[in-house]
This record gives sequence, C-alpha cells and structure tokens, in this order.
Amino acid sequence: MPAKTLLSTDDVRDRFSKAMSAMYQTEVPQYGTLLELVECVNQETLTQQPELHRRLEALGELARISVERHGAIRVGTADELFMLRRLFAVMGMYPVGYYDLSEAGVPVHSTAFRPIKDDALSKNPFRIFTSLLRLELIENEALRQRAEAILATRDIFTPKVRKLIECHESQGGLSSEETDQFVKEALETFRWHQEATVDLDTYHALHNEHRLIADVVCFRGPHINHLTPRTLDIDEVQRRMPGVGMNPKAVIEGSPWRECPILLRQTSFKALEESIRFAGDAQGTHAARFGEIEQRGMALTPKGRALYDQLLNEGRKQATGLDNDAHQTVMNSVFAAFPDSDEAMRREGLAYFHYHLTEIGQTAKGSADKEMEDLIAQELVEAQPITYEDFLPVSAAGIFQSNLGGKENEAYAGSANRGAFEDSLGVRITDELSLYAERESASKAKVLASLQG
Repeated sequence: MPAKTLLSTDDVRDRFSKAMSAMYQTEVPQYGTLLELVECVNQETLTQQPELHRRLEALGELARISVERHGAIRVGTADELFMLRRLFAVMGMYPVGYYDLSEAGVPVHSTAFRPIKDDALSKNPFRIFTSLLRLELIENEALRQRAEAILATRDIFTPKVRKLIECHESQGGLSSEETDQFVKEALETFRWHQEATVDLDTYHALHNEHRLIADVVCFRGPHINHLTPRTLDIDEVQRRMPGVGMNPKAVIEGSPWRECPILLRQTSFKALEESIRFAGDAQGTHAARFGEIEQRGMALTPKGRALYDQLLNEGRKQATGLDNDAHQTVMNSVFAAFPDSDEAMRREGLAYFHYHLTEIGQTAKGSADKEMEDLIAQELVEAQPITYEDFLPVSAAGIFQSNLGGKENEAYAGSANRGAFEDSLGVRITDELSLYAERESASKAKVLASLQG
C-alpha cells in the first residue's frame, strides 16, 4: 500500500485562511466591500510609489499582500485555549507574544498564533489574535460563578476536528483529503451563531459587567469577530470608508503617517448590531463583529519600542477627544522625535534589518573581514527593514474599546499573568523580539559567510 502523501502545514494554513475569508464575506458582506477598497488603494499605492514596489518585491512580500489576513477570537476557558493551540499547530501557527489587555481595562490576556519561519510567512502569514477571558477579574462572585457554569457546558470543537487534530499529531501531517475535512470542521468553531445559549436577563447581567464577557460566554463558540486585510496606505482607506457605506472608528491607532512606517497602524469600521434569539425565544441584538484594516511597518528593537511607547503615550494624552485629523496632527508633532529614515533607525539601533548581498556583492570575495558599515558603504551589502509580524497591546485595546462601547474598567488594570496563560496553553510563548533579533543576526552571518567564499 503506497504511503500517504501529507501536505505541509503551510498548505493547510493557506486553505484554511482562504476558506475563513470566504465564510466571513458571506456572514459580513461589508467585509467583502472592505477587501475591494483595500485592494484598490494598494494597487494605486504601488503604482504611485515604485520604490515601495521594489522594496516589497526584494523582501519577497509583494505576493503576500493580497492574501495577508489576521483574525481575532476570544475564548472562555483554559481547556478551550489548550485545544486551540493544538488546532493551530496543524496549520503551522504557534503562540508568539503575550499581551495583557487588562492594562486597558479589558478583562482578557492574549497571544497571537502565527507562522514563525521566514518561508512560512512568505507562503501565507495568516495570524489569529487569541484572547482568553479573565473570569477571575470579575468581582461579583455570583456573576463569575454563573459565567463559569455556562462555559462548562459547551464544547466549541466538533468531534471530527478533534479526531483530525489527533491524526495530524500521530502521523505528522494530513493528506489533501484530510485537510479539506479539517478545514470544513475547524470552520465550525469560528462560525457565527444567531442563537445565544442564555436567556436575555443573563446576557444583560454579563453585558453590564463588560460587553466582551457577554460576547465570550453567551454563544456556542468564539465566532471570528474580524478579519484584517493589510493596506499600504491606511490614511487613504480611512478617508474612503464613508464613501462605501462604512462608519470608521474615530482615529487611526498607532503612530502617524511616516515616510518609513513602524510597527502597526490599525483602524476599523464599527461593530454591527445583529439580531439574536435568546433562550426562551426573546429577541435582542448583539454587537461583536467589525471590519479592521492594518498597515504594517518595520519591527522595532527594545530601544525603538521604548521610544515608540513613550511618544505614543504622550501623543494619546495630548490628543484625547480629538477627531482623526486633529489626532494625527498632534501625533505628527510628537513623533518628530522618532527618526524617519531607514538609515537613521538602523544606525541608532531602533529597528531590525535583514542584510543581503547586492548584485555587486554577489561577485565580491574576500571582504568578510570588513565592518558591516564598510560593506554597506561600498554597496556590497544592503539592509532592508524587517516587517513587524505581531500586534500592539495599545492598538488591540483601542480597537476593542471602540467596538465594545468605548468603556474601560480600571478594576481590571495591572493584572498580567503570563505564567497562568502559558499553563493554559500547555507550552511556553515565543518572544517576538527574539525572532526578529535572530533573523537579523542570521542574515548578517550569511552575508559574511558568502563573502568569505
């Protein structure tokens, strides 16, 4: 009997991400409109900025722009998070980064499941920002116990997807046919349900504590609450959203427009009010799903992150209550203190870079004993900024708040517990900064080894 041909985890992830995008377009038609808008702006931007086109092509990122998505879900129990970690491993996605959103008054902590290797990111950089509800932060003991009891009765995974996950783990992968079955069954975990599992009074009690708690606890599963395409000009997308029937959030999260984008900028259209049938046949509405857009810039070093965080906090304080135009004006002024050129950021150690040989460098030998700066000056080596693949707690919390009523609960603040989160996962979380540092170091070593040959 011939051996079973197994697909790579990259192929599984690619099939799943495309199927999820198709499902979400059916569930939220405005998401399809958003994709069309982003695609239009991206094509215009690439035409108008040939140097950007060249850079993305050189980094191998041009092809991935059109397939790039990240989604977000929220789960209620440690067991759910543990099983999700196994499910995402089937797709070559691993927990990277720990995010404590209690700092912003949101009772969750999170990680991002994503590919880690460069070739996997180039194939399909699909990510899922995954949050675990912090029921222990609910001070009302009766309400907390009520939520725990509700969550204990549900299973967000189909029996078939559980078996397929075990199959992947035992045989080291899935066949093409098994992958199609896995995608079909896994999608059920993320599908929207118009029927709540609780009565209207229970929903209101949880909603009044925090809208996100009601969203996690009151339904059969962690419906995907947004999928996020990557734009090359988020300011233009924000400007055009009202023209295609979307109500954008008040301000774009993150740094202002820059010649050299850094980290992550995000915006969204507001969450939809959707009809829900509650237990006992009562009718009501719930707002959870929205359309988010992101613009990715370069990954910053710890030194760069410290400066970014300082300036962002300062800018947010000054811009409180302003509309987007005024907000961006303030941010522009504040972020003037952050260098806005690749070379300045590289020399000051503010961002991570990938080093590679130029055409001249590919024919040069015996130059490895020179300093990297000398090699760059002689145009033997070029440094390209490494794209930031992760998330920002401030941006995530800003998106959460704008789509969950804009309210914070200060009682949740300062409750980080990475150890408990990792215990729930069943594995340690990879530090995102270490991944960028390793990539930069490896690229330098490869360049020097090539020049020695």
